[in-house]
Amino acid sequence: MEGCSEWLRNRSCRPEADPPWAEKLMHYIYILYSFKLHKIYKGSTTDLKTRLINHNSGKVRSTKHGRPWELVYYEAFINKTDCRREELFLKSGKGRERVKYLLRNTV
Repeated sequence: MEGCSEWLRNRSCRPEADPPWAEKLMHYIYILYSFKLHKIYKGSTTDLKTRLINHNSGKVRSTKHGRPWELVYYEAFINKTDCRREELFLKSGKGRERVKYLLRNTV
């Protein structure tokens, strides 16, 4: 973008268009960790903040005994089908290996 070096001087340089994902609903897969149970939980949602609040307030039956949960990983997708496919992969045998590798220093 020509002229954007001026941005550092006067902070007036703006992109000509919004990013293509600005108006789209995002879909997230996420991994939570319970220090109490030393276990992880994998799920998907379109509202990550609210979903984490629900997990930690006991509104999700499968996670209420492990509270508090900490968000340790998430991925964002524009397409719901791609998000669901990745969630199912992470819950498979190979996916569990990948999660173990990705979070080896975290959990």
